Parts: sequence; structure tokens; C-alpha cells
Amino acid sequence: MSVANGPMDAVRPGGASRSWLRLRRLIRKELLQLVRDRRALTLLFLSPILQLLLYGYAITTEVRNLATVVLDGDATPASRAIVDALVATRYFRVTRYARDPAEVARALDRGAATLAVDIPRGYSRSLLAGRPMPVQLLLDGANANTATIAEGYATQIVQAQGAKLLARAAGSGPAAPAMTLEARAWYNPGLESRVYFVPAIAANIMLNLGLMLTALGVVREREQGTMEQLLVSPITPLEIVVGKVLPVAMVVLVNVAIVDIVGIYWFGVPFRGGLILLSVASLTFTLAGLAAGILLSAIAKTQQEVSMSVFPVLMPMMLLSGMIFPISSMPRVIQWLTLANPLRYQIAILRSLFLKGASVADLWPLLVPMVVMAVGLMLLAAWRFNRRLA
Repeated sequence: MSVANGPMDAVRPGGASRSWLRLRRLIRKELLQLVRDRRALTLLFLSPILQLLLYGYAITTEVRNLATVVLDGDATPASRAIVDALVATRYFRVTRYARDPAEVARALDRGAATLAVDIPRGYSRSLLAGRPMPVQLLLDGANANTATIAEGYATQIVQAQGAKLLARAAGSGPAAPAMTLEARAWYNPGLESRVYFVPAIAANIMLNLGLMLTALGVVREREQGTMEQLLVSPITPLEIVVGKVLPVAMVVLVNVAIVDIVGIYWFGVPFRGGLILLSVASLTFTLAGLAAGILLSAIAKTQQEVSMSVFPVLMPMMLLSGMIFPISSMPRVIQWLTLANPLRYQIAILRSLFLKGASVADLWPLLVPMVVMAVGLMLLAAWRFNRRLA
């Protein structure tokens, strides 16, 4: 009888007040459960900070101190200038001067070097005579991304040094070009990958935290037998979902504020957007993640199963979010799949807010799908509970 009477409270006199009273007590119970374990609570707030610090430094597309072997067959000031220019950028670190090509090959085969620079004999004499001579760059292509970036850096440096020698050979220097190209990067002038990745890392931490807390909370109650007590009480399925979600949402949003502060003041990520818009986007994304966690708890029966189920959910969401790989470079079918990924929209929103200072007019095409997903997942989670009641 209590199950049938629960949803009718909303249309009876005083039904709304009774519903709010039940919801308030459920929220209070959930908060007490969260704060009761002081050790877990401390870890709950420290873990996101530690993750941000670890991933913020570890995830980068920049190359630094790449091991480099040099075969200098010219041994002139001009050839040494190439090596000095490579080292001065701090992208490359000379670990060995090879005596012959076989030693270069061994260094690349053993992984002792990522880049090998082979400067041929007569390099400077040929350039001073006005005859360009190529410098060979050999790269370890096992890591294609690093090799591509290193090739770009090293090519520019070697070409710049060769142009200086050719200018000296021309006497008065090269003629002024008819047109010059000047490139400027907006929003991230230094092209620092950390500035680009930290907002995305914050979104991933939010999703991970929300999924784990809600899914583990529901499954824990099921294991302890208290979930059955909730299911036979006058509390409606929607009230159970809201009562489970709101306390965890408070914890997640506090963590969001902490992580954002660390990103701004520790990593130097600029924040050019509005706090209200950031709060709305974070709340919407958090609710979507928490509702997904409740749906996950409907599949898993134990806390161990929850821990094992979160990873297969999080990894595809991260890979299809545009965090590391551009969505535009993915196959068309995969691009369609990313439209159902709330993490994709949240990362785009955070990057636009932090780096570009975007407004509601700029972000509404991203906010609307997230709101639809959050509401849909909440209703779906309530429906799952309603099926359990039936």
C-alpha cells in the first residue's frame, strides 16, 4: 500500500510538504553517511587534488629533454652551432656524440636516443660557397606523436642555422622578402598544452567522482539491506534518486571549486568566463554523471563489481570526449557516437570559459544537450527504481 500511496502524495493536500520532508530526511541521512567516515572524507577531497597535480604534469603534448645522439662529421663552429641551438631550446638533450653511423644505429635500436643528427663533412664549407647541403635527422618512430613533434622542432632549428650561413655567404645578407608571415595564437599565446589539458582533466575527475560515489552508495545500501527498507517506505522512486544525487552533488561541486582553484593558481590556467555560467554547467554535468552512476548501480550487485564497471565506462567516454584526440579527426560514425557523451560538451564548455571567456550566447548549443542528458538520465534512473518497486 505504501508504494501505491507514495506518488499520490503530490496531489493530496499537504502532499508536497510531506514529500519535501521525506526528501530532506533522506538527504540528511546521505550526508551523515558521507561525513561519518573521516578518513574516507579526507581522501575524498584530497584525491581530486592529487589526480589533478599528477595528470596536469603527466599529460602533455610538449616534448622536453629528448635524448639526442650527434654524429658531427664537419666539426666546425657552424656544425657546433646547430647542436647548441638544439640544446638551447631545452627540447633536446645531447646524450652521446657518435663516431660512426653504426653507433647512431645502435643508439636508436636500443632506445637510448629519440633523435639522431648527422651533420656531413664539408657542411659549413658548402654553405659558405652558396651550395646548400642537407643535414640528416633520424627519429625513433615507435612513438609517432613524439617523433612528429621532434621532427618539426629540429627541422626548423637546422633550417634557421643553415639560412644564417647562406646569408653570410651572400655578403650583404639575403634580400628582404616581399611578404612576411607573422603567426599569433589567441587564447593561449604560449601554446602551453597544460593550459589546454587542465580544464579537461578537471571534467574527468568530476565524472569519475560522481560515478563512483553514487554507484558505490546505492550498492552499499543494497548489500547492507537498507535499500529494501527504502523501497517499501512511502518514498517515491524519484525522491530516492534525488535524495541520493543531491548530497553527492554537493560534495562533487565542492571538489570542483577546489580543483578549479588549483588549476588557476597552481597551473596558471586563465579564467576569463563567468562564475555563474561555470556553476550552472558544472551542476548540470554533475547531475548527469550522478544519474549515470545510479544506473550503473542497477547493473552491479556488489561494490567490487561497481569498481570494475566504472573503468569500461570512463575510458570510452574519455577517448570520445576530445580531451586528447580531436573529434574532427575521428571517423564519421565515431563522431556521431560522441554526441551522446556528456563529457564532450563539458570539456568544450570548460575550455571556452577558461580560455576564451565565452558567454551564454556562445555556449547554449553545448549546454542544451547536457541539460537534456541530465534530465533524461535522472528520469531513467527513477524508472529503474520504479521497476524494482513493481
